[in-house]
Amino acid sequence: MAGKAAAPGTAVLLVTANVGSLFDDPENLQKNWLREFYQVLHTHKPHFMALHCQEFGGKNYEASMSHVDKFVKELLSSDAMKEYNRARVYLDENYKSQEHFTALGSFYFLHESLKNIYQFDFKAKKYKKVTGKEIYSDTLESTPMLEKEKFPQDYFPECKWSRKGFIRTRWCIADCAFDLVNIHLFHDASNLVAWETSPSVYSGVRHKALGYVLDRIIDQRFEKVSYFVFGDFNFRLDSKSVVETLCTKATMQTVRAADTNEVVKLIFRESDNDRKVVLQLEKKLFDYFNQDVFRDNNGTALLEFDKELSVFKDRLYELDISFPPSYPYSEDSSQGEQYMNTRCPAWCDRILMSLSAKELVLKSESEEKVATYDHIGPNVCMGDHKPVFLAFRIAPGAGKPHAHVHKCCVVQ
Repeated sequence: MAGKAAAPGTAVLLVTANVGSLFDDPENLQKNWLREFYQVLHTHKPHFMALHCQEFGGKNYEASMSHVDKFVKELLSSDAMKEYNRARVYLDENYKSQEHFTALGSFYFLHESLKNIYQFDFKAKKYKKVTGKEIYSDTLESTPMLEKEKFPQDYFPECKWSRKGFIRTRWCIADCAFDLVNIHLFHDASNLVAWETSPSVYSGVRHKALGYVLDRIIDQRFEKVSYFVFGDFNFRLDSKSVVETLCTKATMQTVRAADTNEVVKLIFRESDNDRKVVLQLEKKLFDYFNQDVFRDNNGTALLEFDKELSVFKDRLYELDISFPPSYPYSEDSSQGEQYMNTRCPAWCDRILMSLSAKELVLKSESEEKVATYDHIGPNVCMGDHKPVFLAFRIAPGAGKPHAHVHKCCVVQ
């Protein structure tokens, strides 16, 4: 199945998916989700596949445990995955621990044709050959094959029990060593607060958390390697700029609470045209009259307002986005392309990489398209987030100049 003879190198598929919706309505959503996921797998035929999930288990983890087990078993035993004879699954199921729980799930699948693959043991500081299928859950803190952290509560004090954090693993394929980081950053708690300043206060919180992760994975404890950071970054369009652009010719009405005088709603109306309502904004309402603006030409006209990554332009690279905003889609299983009117649509789900990883992705010995960066299930309900994937090939010999540095050959 994997690897066409004409295409040398190792095919890699990285996928990020906020799957919270799948466990709130498993009967209607999981089957479609898996079908679309397997289709991407079949199209790109990876030798190595990484699936990073956020909100694994949904909003009510304890009630969803049976659905979690079923989903994991399906992934590990389905016919579509039969040629992947080795796997590692890391599920943070320790939902009773407010101090540690992140609701992250990281899945790694290795095709039977892939010969030399090793995973790093962070405790022993050695690479170990990957054999068989293993699932780790509950308390991941004691697992030496990963690093996991939940962001400190003071990063986002208004959220009583945030589940945001990251999980890091390190791999070596064909003498190429790289880190894979599953990440979930903080959301916008209120559309009204996000609208007040540019950049928003929430953007600043995400900036701080992502900076912490990047500093952590290149600190002095381990050798530096290329890295891919993919997950739900919760990046949002610059709200103030978007609203000003969408409502250029509109007048704004402010609605305040009678008892506190707090602003509870903003209504933007056209100056003429019978004072038609263009946009209504509340804490959890972003109701714009014409959703086509977010879908036309994949929403690319709005990319100028996607600014949060610019702070990290010297540290992180992303391929050009050519798919519509990945969130917030309707969770109605009959609606595949409709956005909910809770938030301004945005590219929350991303696959980012270090500058050295960029060379790995874009290095090619042929003139063929070297990488595909896209979303999954464009016309199908996949929950409130559309998964996003990056498919590429590690060219033969790409990691050879560094082989002596990370000593992939020295394994236990």
